[in-house]
Amino acid sequence: MGRAFVYVILGGGVAAGYAALEFTKKGVSPGELCIISDEPVAPYERPALSKGFLLPEAPARLPAFHTCVGANEERLTPKWYKEHGIELILGTRVKSADVRRKTLLTATGETISYKILIIATGARALKLEEFGVSGSDAENVCYLRDVADATRLADVMQTSTGGNAVVIGGGYIGMECAASLVINKISVSMVFPEPHCMGRLFTPKIASYYEEFYKSKGVNFVKGTVLSSFVFDPEGKVTGVNLKDGSYLPADLVVVAIGIRPNTSLFEGLLTLEKGGIKVNGRFQSSNSSVYAVGDVASFPVKIFGEIRRLEHVDAARKSARHAVSAIMEPDKTPEFDYLPFFYSRVFSLSWQFYGDNVGEVVYFGDFSGSSFGAYWVHSGHLVGSFLEGGSKEEYEAMAKVTRLKPAVEDLSELERLGLGYVVELSQQQLVVPVMDVSGSGSILVLDKPVYPWHAAAGVVVAASIAAFAYWYGRRRRRW
Repeated sequence: MGRAFVYVILGGGVAAGYAALEFTKKGVSPGELCIISDEPVAPYERPALSKGFLLPEAPARLPAFHTCVGANEERLTPKWYKEHGIELILGTRVKSADVRRKTLLTATGETISYKILIIATGARALKLEEFGVSGSDAENVCYLRDVADATRLADVMQTSTGGNAVVIGGGYIGMECAASLVINKISVSMVFPEPHCMGRLFTPKIASYYEEFYKSKGVNFVKGTVLSSFVFDPEGKVTGVNLKDGSYLPADLVVVAIGIRPNTSLFEGLLTLEKGGIKVNGRFQSSNSSVYAVGDVASFPVKIFGEIRRLEHVDAARKSARHAVSAIMEPDKTPEFDYLPFFYSRVFSLSWQFYGDNVGEVVYFGDFSGSSFGAYWVHSGHLVGSFLEGGSKEEYEAMAKVTRLKPAVEDLSELERLGLGYVVELSQQQLVVPVMDVSGSGSILVLDKPVYPWHAAAGVVVAASIAAFAYWYGRRRRRW
């Protein structure tokens, strides 16, 4: 017994929804496409789970946040899939894959065949047991990865108002869950081994700003240690946590947010893996030409940095899914993926965005005692990363545009002085050419190449004119 499709998307997260919408835009025929997901619901915007879903009043619930509302596009309800002839095979686990025969075998024994497979299996939350700590099955120990997790967490939060919560982990999910817990009038302690929160992205100075803001909301930070064990009551409910440094924290609720691991196990030994994910090319095609991978599970070439990376963020999931479908449906019109890494978060009254890479020297700007500040990362003489808290839509767009250009920076102190104005002004310029500093106060900006061919010609003329002037001026000075 089995079914056959032209296109199969394996996984039902954010990437699956955006891929489905892109397929319809590219003219997929009814009956050609199916989505297989182990979740019982159609694809949805996962970021809502740590934000709107956990609000104490008017919380977000499905169908409100089905994809693709996160990008201000259509909301793809189960009815939408039916109307477009897309088969949703939900609540179904695939237990094995045969990429040579182009088949998937489900846990119920059904064989599903395909011509093109898109792997959008995402990632799973790391469990405490993988680090030698038992107790994840306690009723008040929660993880957050899918709607079922979020529903369970919301239920436990309702019974914990006025109590104590311990958040294990200081990354994205830990920080966003801590904010939601505070809004629900629960006292929060955050425990993580790193010296500051968001250790993979934030510098100590940036992290300090957010930690101080959280402290003003009553959050307690316990850094440099990890959970060693739980304390249970006679009914098996957690009442506290023991930490490796010997301290103890009372707990009515524990949220575990210690990272994720890509779901690649089905394809180990079948496809080439790299950096924890399935290695793909600039069209998201794997080592098997009939198999593509997108989202958290894909390790793809980031052209701007010239290396393979695996990125864990909703923006990469959305854009990689769209690009893969475009490459499948319109291969001659689809160039290689050219992605600028992008991360963002919104908690309390705070909102930040980051573009590029956080390597090299850091240049800070703005008022760290106020509501708007930022940072640039300069590596090998070029601006490669940028961060901004409290920016406007136009300022964020300017930051993204300039970071993609990777302009050369010759004077870090001047960059600091210009601050946000640097990217705002530069983003508005259509032409920037190297300027010879004859006055001692020249521009710090040098772009590697002009944007348009005629700009290049103009640059040559300007450079030649400056060179001629310098030659003439030099000869006159010698005569004087």
